[in-house]
Amino acid sequence: MRLKPLALLIGSLLALAGPATATAAQPANTPTPAWPQAPKPTADAPNIVVVLLDDVGFAATGTFGGPTDTPALDRLAAEGLRYNQFHTTALCSPTRAALLSGRNAHRVGFGTVTEIGNSQPGYNAFWQKSVASLPEILRRSGYSTAAFGKWHNTPEWEVSPVGPFDRWPTGLGFDYFYGFMLAEASQWEPPLYRNTTPVEPERAPKDGYQVTTALVDDAIRWAQTHDSVAPDKPYFLYFAPGAAHAPHHVTPEWIAKYRGRFDQGWDRLREESFARQKALGVIPADAVLTPRPKELPAWDSLSAEQKKLYARQAEVYAAFLAQTDFEVGRLIETLRKGPKGDNTLVFYVVGDNGASAEGGLDGSEDNMAAVFSGLGTDVARQLSNIDRLGGPDFDNHFASAWAWAFDTPFQWTKQIASHFGGTRNPLVVSWPARIRDRGGLRSQFGHVNDIAPTIYDVLGIRFPEVVDGVAQEPLDGASLAASFADATAPSQHRRQYFELSGNRAIYKDGWVAAAFHAVPWSLKRSSDFAQDGWELYDVSNDFSQARDLADKHPEKLAELKALFDEEARRNKVFPLSNGFREDITTPDARRPSVAGDAREFVYRGDTPRLPVAATPTLLGAHRIKANIDVPADGGHGVILADGGRYGGFVLYAQDGRLVYEHNFFGRERTLITSTQPLPAGAVEVAFDYEPQGRGPWGGGIGRLTINGKPAGEGRIARVGLPSYVDTFDIGADRGSPVSHAYAAPGSFSGKVRDVTVTLKPAAPLAGGAAAVAAAVAAAE
Repeated sequence: MRLKPLALLIGSLLALAGPATATAAQPANTPTPAWPQAPKPTADAPNIVVVLLDDVGFAATGTFGGPTDTPALDRLAAEGLRYNQFHTTALCSPTRAALLSGRNAHRVGFGTVTEIGNSQPGYNAFWQKSVASLPEILRRSGYSTAAFGKWHNTPEWEVSPVGPFDRWPTGLGFDYFYGFMLAEASQWEPPLYRNTTPVEPERAPKDGYQVTTALVDDAIRWAQTHDSVAPDKPYFLYFAPGAAHAPHHVTPEWIAKYRGRFDQGWDRLREESFARQKALGVIPADAVLTPRPKELPAWDSLSAEQKKLYARQAEVYAAFLAQTDFEVGRLIETLRKGPKGDNTLVFYVVGDNGASAEGGLDGSEDNMAAVFSGLGTDVARQLSNIDRLGGPDFDNHFASAWAWAFDTPFQWTKQIASHFGGTRNPLVVSWPARIRDRGGLRSQFGHVNDIAPTIYDVLGIRFPEVVDGVAQEPLDGASLAASFADATAPSQHRRQYFELSGNRAIYKDGWVAAAFHAVPWSLKRSSDFAQDGWELYDVSNDFSQARDLADKHPEKLAELKALFDEEARRNKVFPLSNGFREDITTPDARRPSVAGDAREFVYRGDTPRLPVAATPTLLGAHRIKANIDVPADGGHGVILADGGRYGGFVLYAQDGRLVYEHNFFGRERTLITSTQPLPAGAVEVAFDYEPQGRGPWGGGIGRLTINGKPAGEGRIARVGLPSYVDTFDIGADRGSPVSHAYAAPGSFSGKVRDVTVTLKPAAPLAGGAAAVAAAVAAAE
């Protein structure tokens, strides 16, 4: 029974009053009135679910021969299809742009991640109106649309309370969004958004909170509410958790299930996974296991201490992936019980690139500092914390060679777009109402830009040439729909270029030409691309790119190299980028900023949390002044915090005194405590910093004042950047706490009226990842 709208109820009451009396004649040829009609899909239109995991290699899951138990993925594959020649772009933002647009990533502006892009059209992260998104087209076709999890396709300088919001999920076709707007986030203390509004996690980690679980809970609530209100209307649900990207965060109970499972090391694990892959049939019987790169150490060459640490790193990662499989399974199982249960088409892309080697050769417990800030790592320190890995205290990542093992049988890893270790990921497609070949294997060449064309194909949507008056870039992907019913259907995707950080390749009709440029764990990357050697593979007969045929077929190699140049020009790949350093540290490469050239910033006490990229970089000389109301007991709690447990600073009150604490990437802490207590009432407090050392980590002198009078000073030996995964907060420290002196949020017990931050002359303006790169460059 449907509820009657208010208009029908009013109409019923009017009918009781008798017929209306006409007061004027109607004009001739009056059109029959009709309500504007919303677009409606066909009655049998399926719900569509796209799941995209993060940093999961081809051989990570048990479903594709790996060491991690993934029973939920097993069940989905058993009722659907497994694709073993499906490809991504080798990095997260580009893959997501290609998936959600049906175009090649550079044409969407995502030749790399937004934090380290440049001003070239293929790398500037500006999603143009000429590239209408998949959710936008589906919304205009009568679908409800929702996204959950990681969103990494908004320019970082636009992630702020003032937007603009047209490149946020809700500006790109999603009716609803719940997740985080970063490359990564703590799984325990994430900075979440609902649509465009910051929201805090419902519980603390100690109370059982974990973000993947929370994302699934919210997705289930959204879908069940949708089905309650509009059971006949189909939806598009995009679920992209941060798992299994670093930090690898998971509870001890999950880790315990994998104790001892990696003691054999990465070389032996490759052999074991390779054998399982052949037994499962997910790789051909004649596939060849490629050798370990010379850049990675043999397991047998390691010390006992290294083996112990590295094995635990892999245990934590596998546990994290297994927990994610459980949560995704919970989501799919619930959706299958909805009104369109069997008529729900699921695309499960098992990784947005190959497994990540970005943790460095030793792995790390503080990845932003150890790898991305160039400070290196220490095996002994990691060993001292080995039983706490996976918890909220660490930004942990495994050793690079594990990524190679999780990408069996291929060469290389994430970021290496030249080889399948970086670009080949499992795809599982399930649609019980339509797919009859349950548990079937498909080997058509596919790419992540095929997802959108496939959805348009099965729905009978003709992709529009113009949207809102803007001519559209044509689709680059090809539909996989023919393969749903026919395992022998020819591949529709016949050519595809790959490029990431100068690592590049071109595929055409079973041949691949590949040029390796740089390893992912090194910050020192050449911009001399002419020196890169090219390899040639006949992948129609060489599944794993094991036999380089460049010397045997120079004419084929020349043909493919010319084709790469043609595709690169067409797709805005040139000029090539080295992917991290020189592109964003040159004098003419200043990036956009929401603050422009401002050097003074005034924040009110009720300012919402702000991402680091939307706030000034406080590496140079600066002043922080706060007007606060201090309670009679001297007060306690946070006045201003920038960053979190992995790095940052905080100005707070404790035991009636003013304290400034600097957290150098979680490795060193410096406290400056006022020599006099805070008086009660209205008080002006300030902190001034003057750099004295050389380079960004060189340190300097910090001085406290209370009501304009000196109140203490101290030397800060090394000054680092705030944690990129945390936020800038007034009156509290949301997310993870900068200091051990309080528990988050550590709200100030009095009142913070306002805080003024002033950058002194010559202090840097840049924020976010650009500041990281500039700091590292200056430090070397």
